[in-house]
Amino acid sequence: MTEYPQRVSDSWNERKRLIRFRRKREKGLHLWQEFKIVPRWLVGTVLVLYLIAVAIAVIVNSNPALHDGEMFPPELRGHPVAQSFGLAGIVTLASLFFAAFIFLVGYVNRDAKRRGMNSGLWTFLVIVLSPAYFAIGFIIYFLMRQPLPYNCPQCASTVDARYNFCPNCQCNLHPSCPQCKQEVVESDKYCPYCAQDLRKAPESGVPALGPG
Repeated sequence: MTEYPQRVSDSWNERKRLIRFRRKREKGLHLWQEFKIVPRWLVGTVLVLYLIAVAIAVIVNSNPALHDGEMFPPELRGHPVAQSFGLAGIVTLASLFFAAFIFLVGYVNRDAKRRGMNSGLWTFLVIVLSPAYFAIGFIIYFLMRQPLPYNCPQCASTVDARYNFCPNCQCNLHPSCPQCKQEVVESDKYCPYCAQDLRKAPESGVPALGPG
């Protein structure tokens, strides 16, 4: 029984380590760069469906034979052009909400795949949880997702963020500060915890950096 709490604690500590690692590695990612991984065919499909929805709404609203003669919205009665624009605006607002949801689902699917996670399972999870719990599925995903694979600083081979050493050259992928023993990354010039100059400590596993 005493091993179970220890395993839970180790798992939680590993999860926190990966979250910190992901924040350091991915702090330079921008929204537009991330949006580009959404499939182009999905973006095109959503755009076409939006145009079809606007066209159907305006045609039905403008044709008295298809309704009781009362155009929507009733506040603009007597101004059919304004009513058509008003209805198109309402359809656009509703479409933006559904488009954002669809794009987020597409993003989760592609992002999970590039991070080595089960893309089908995570896509299913966010879709199932969304109707009842709104965005909770996406929140869980963004908290739990693995860091992106990256290049080994020594041999440039692609390595998993969970690796401690490069399987190709044995490079220490999680070097520590020689003074406070806290984990640092190879791009750090100074330890973020104790301000130790890491450029003077190549023997600690931290790559020595130039004076610039």
